[in-house]
Amino acid sequence: MKRMFVSDTRKMTEKPTIPEFFVDKSIFITGGSGFMGKVLIEKLLRSCPGVRNIYMLIRGKKGKSPEERIKAMVDLPLFKVLRKEKPESIKKIIPVLGDVTEIGLGLSDEDRRLLIENVSIVYHAAASVRFDDALTDAIIMNTRGTREVVLLAKEMKNIGVFFHFSTSYCHTDRKVIGEEIYPAHADWRDAIRLAENVDKYELDLLTKKYIDPLPNTYTFTKSLSEHVIKDLCDGVIPAVILRPSIVISTWKDPMPGWIDNFNGPVGILVAVGKGVLRTVYTDPDLIADYVPVDIIMRGLLAATWKKGTIQNKQEKNELTIYNASQNEVSPVTMKEIVHIGKNMLFECPLSDGLWFPNCEITGNWYLHFFRVLFYQLLPAFFIDGILKLAGKKPLLIKIHRKIYIANMALEYFITNKWTFLNDRGRALEKELLPSDLEDFSYKEEEMDVDEYFRNGLYGGREYLLKESPDTLETARKQVKRLWLISELYAAIWYLVAAYLIWYKIPYGQIYRDTSNFLYEYFNSP
Repeated sequence: MKRMFVSDTRKMTEKPTIPEFFVDKSIFITGGSGFMGKVLIEKLLRSCPGVRNIYMLIRGKKGKSPEERIKAMVDLPLFKVLRKEKPESIKKIIPVLGDVTEIGLGLSDEDRRLLIENVSIVYHAAASVRFDDALTDAIIMNTRGTREVVLLAKEMKNIGVFFHFSTSYCHTDRKVIGEEIYPAHADWRDAIRLAENVDKYELDLLTKKYIDPLPNTYTFTKSLSEHVIKDLCDGVIPAVILRPSIVISTWKDPMPGWIDNFNGPVGILVAVGKGVLRTVYTDPDLIADYVPVDIIMRGLLAATWKKGTIQNKQEKNELTIYNASQNEVSPVTMKEIVHIGKNMLFECPLSDGLWFPNCEITGNWYLHFFRVLFYQLLPAFFIDGILKLAGKKPLLIKIHRKIYIANMALEYFITNKWTFLNDRGRALEKELLPSDLEDFSYKEEEMDVDEYFRNGLYGGREYLLKESPDTLETARKQVKRLWLISELYAAIWYLVAAYLIWYKIPYGQIYRDTSNFLYEYFNSP
């Protein structure tokens, strides 16, 4: 029996619900194995069961077939509800061998024809999100890769929506960022030619000047990608750009607290929980502009539905941009995130912590460096020394060096503030049909921030660190022992300080010499 596009109880002239809009539509997704890509696929199959097929671009990988990689993905806890309620829908995920970094996406002629003939919605989520990528690599992946996906989409016979994942932080040279395209920082065509023809290491020497005023190659190339969309799609095919801010663990859909990466506030909570991060250099009152990934997916599908149901062709082919942030909806500061983490020290401790979890935030660089020295590095040298004497491999100094480098990369983002206007997204939420509200409403005003981050910490513990809930009681005993050791360590340093002062030992020179040594060590190549 032929399926109806809309239910029999409603007139054909009325706008379909979101699930009805996706009935019989085939979708092409790049970046489907990434964090947002996985959540998008799960949400599509669970909430829009009428979707025909999801073609997922997958790179070749030695030792694992594309089918095995999809099997590993759908075995994740994220897909638990889907496996239970709609197990047959998993068969709709069809792997397509290819690579965003290759011309033509590395597709075979047969697969390219398959996509051109069948796909009507494209989600381009593939990107390198590393801040320290070489400029050549970032351009090839993020900018040229976007061009290649767009060129494919323009060949598709029934293209209805092209959806591009950007970032809120690709225009950080502005303090207020609206839902619009801003002047380019460079010509994307020239950038691609440079990446293809200039020696990679020579281009590295020019990077800082070329990407100015943006802070890194990631934001620069994502900014160029928006202009690829504008120049090739605007007025030609229906295109949408989504700019999410910091995307982190799920709020509630399909489960609370699911995450598969250490980005954003959850990563900070985990590092603090392990006792390796004791100080953060940032403004304590800075708003941490995070968005739960399930909120992003609900808004994304609503925006797809909105664009795809526009009847006027000229209006439909106009480029639409959404900023997806919540700095004005349920704001939370860096200080509040750390406070939430401290309140959970003994409720949800992480197993095998290296030191007692305690972290302070400061906007004073000198105080931050003092804390790094006395609360991170010296304990790290102390513990590594014990490990070496015991015949074991030292590890803490290496970990702290990585943390230091990561903090340097993030410093620009955690010491500056931006306002992301999202009027278009707020207006879209009000257009949802009553029957779509339960599955696609993305109102965040009702979210309990403390509970959200509590679930995020439990999720980080279970899904990132693979620590079973059964280990909680043991971890609680461990953290109490670490607290006693930490108090003893602090007492020793108070006694040392008192000794230096009493006997008028030049402790200032000792501190300067130690600081200079550690600074040179951590900044050496």
